[in-house]
Amino acid sequence: MTIRDTGAMTSLKDRMKSDLTAAMRARDDLRKGTLRMTLAAIGTAEVAGDTAKQLSDNEIITVLTREVKRRREAAEAFRTGGRAESAEREEAEAAVIAEYLPAQLSEAELAELVEQAVAEAGATTPRDMGTVMKLLQPKVAGRAEGRMVADAVKQRLTS
Repeated sequence: MTIRDTGAMTSLKDRMKSDLTAAMRARDDLRKGTLRMTLAAIGTAEVAGDTAKQLSDNEIITVLTREVKRRREAAEAFRTGGRAESAEREEAEAAVIAEYLPAQLSEAELAELVEQAVAEAGATTPRDMGTVMKLLQPKVAGRAEGRMVADAVKQRLTS
């Protein structure tokens, strides 16, 4: 099943709801279950805090990134525990959620962004990593995992 391009007028959450309906009609249990859990996580994020609010697409991307990371970590834990079938299920769920994230940065694109942030911050030592990360995070949000970004910055500052 492919994701339909519904245009810029519909939000990411609306697209996910529409795809959930399609998955239910197609009897796609993996996609249906994953989208339900993900929409529930978005709903929880919307009511967290003092007042309920509608999340923007950027905020939803943050939730989706967190959900993908959780599933990848769970898959790793299942593999370590010898539960390959459970690990495969977690990886499949992560793949479904990842379809709603922006295209991931390649290593070369990330290296270029790191280089720009290091130059902008005037960073020269690993102690400047926090400053570089502050500049870099908005540029890579949802397009690269935090650990990968941190590793790239650390490697650049120690070389």
